Amino acid sequence: MAGPVKRSVMIAGHATSLSLEPVFWEALVRAAREEGLPISALVARIDAERIRASDPPNLASAVRVWLFERERAAVAIDLQ
Repeated sequence: MAGPVKRSVMIAGHATSLSLEPVFWEALVRAAREEGLPISALVARIDAERIRASDPPNLASAVRVWLFERERAAVAIDLQ
């Protein structure tokens, strides 16, 4: 598996770097397309959810967990 790839993403008008493994970048691009959002808007939404947590994880971890939970929910729906 390839190591993390760092990319710049705009959140609330500020550039921030986000390091994710290629498989997570691919899943993020697919999720953004399916949600009808630019990647930056989806990451901003995940970030807003993240900072509401009592002990917020770093952004990359929050994105990975969000993508995992999204996939898990899709699998659960397929199993019904």
